[in-house]
Amino acid sequence: MGLDREDRARPRADPQGTRPCGGGPAQRLGPLARRPPRTPARPRRARHHVRGPPRPAPGDVAQITCGPRCSPAQVHQVSEQLRLGDPLYLRYWHFLQGIVAGHDYSTGTSVQHCGAPCLGLSYQSDQQVTHLIWTKLPVTLSLVLGAMVLWLVLGVGTGVLSAWRRGRITERVLTGVTLAGTATPVFVIGLVLMIVVCGQLQWLPFPQYVPFTEDPEQWAWNLLLPWLAFALIEAAKYARLTRASMLETLAEDHVRTFRAYGVGERSIIGRHALRGAIAPVIALNANDVGSAIGGAVLTETMFGLPGLGRELVHAVQVVDLPVVVGMVLVTGFFVVLANAVADVLYAVADRRVVLS
Repeated sequence: MGLDREDRARPRADPQGTRPCGGGPAQRLGPLARRPPRTPARPRRARHHVRGPPRPAPGDVAQITCGPRCSPAQVHQVSEQLRLGDPLYLRYWHFLQGIVAGHDYSTGTSVQHCGAPCLGLSYQSDQQVTHLIWTKLPVTLSLVLGAMVLWLVLGVGTGVLSAWRRGRITERVLTGVTLAGTATPVFVIGLVLMIVVCGQLQWLPFPQYVPFTEDPEQWAWNLLLPWLAFALIEAAKYARLTRASMLETLAEDHVRTFRAYGVGERSIIGRHALRGAIAPVIALNANDVGSAIGGAVLTETMFGLPGLGRELVHAVQVVDLPVVVGMVLVTGFFVVLANAVADVLYAVADRRVVLS
C-alpha cells in the first residue's frame, strides 16, 4: 500500500532491535515495484468526478460541431459519429476505447482521425482534446514548476530561520509576514506586483509567454512575476509547516545529544534537524504540485498566460464537456505522479520510513 499523509512520517519499528530502522535503500524502495499495477486505477477515479462520459451540452452539439452551413443529413451523421444518442454506458465504453485505440470523427464535411490516447473532440473548436491539452500544458508546467522552486526555497528557508530564532524579534517578524501571506489572495499580490514592479519601477516587462525553446532568457523574465505571485502564497504555508516541524525535531533526544557532544548549532540544523523535519514538506508539496496543474486558474487569467487553467475556465463557461473531462484526467495523472515521487523522496530523506 502507498503512504498517506500521516503514515509517511511515522517510523516503522524494528521488531528485533538489532539493525537501523528502515534497512538499506533496496529494502526501503523495493515495495515501489508493486505500485505500478495499482497506480493506473487512480486516474480512473478522477474520471468519475465529472460523472461519466461527456454528455450533450445545452443546445444541439451536433449542429455546433458540424457548423452552421451543414445540411440536416450532415448534422445527423455527426450526431451518430459522436454517439450522442447512445446510452450512457455505451458512450463510456466508447470513450475508453478512444483512449486505448483512438477514433475517427466526422465533422460533416471531413473525417478526423484522433490517435490514441484520444479524449474526444471539442464541441466548440472542433479540435482534438489531446492536442488542445498538449499545446497548453507547457505553459502551465512552466508556471507551476518555476513557482514550486521559489515556494520551497522561500518557505523552507523562512521556516528554518524562524525556528532557529525562536523567541526573538526575527521570529515574530517572520511569523507576521507568513500570516499576512496566507491571508492575502493571489490576485491581490499579482495586481500589486504588476503595478509596482512593471508599472512604476519598470524592472520587469508585463508578462507575455515566450516558449522556452525560442528564447530561454525571455521565457524566465516573462514568467518571473507570475512565479512570484503564485509562490508567495504557497511559501507562507510552507514556512509555517517547516517552522512547526523544525521545532518538534529540535526538541527530540538525538538533537540534545548532539548539543551535549558540542556539535555546532548550524550543523545540527542543516545536517540533522532539517532532514528529519522535511517529511511533512514533501507530503504537502506532492499534493500541491499535482493540484496546481489544474488550479493555476487565477494566476494564468490575471497574467494572460495561455495555460490549462484559462482553457478550463473557458470550457466550463461554454459547457465544452470533452475538454473539461480531459483536463480532469490530466490533473489526476499529475496528482498520482507527484505522490508516487513523494513516496520515493520520503524513503531517501528519512531512513526511519519503510515503504510497505
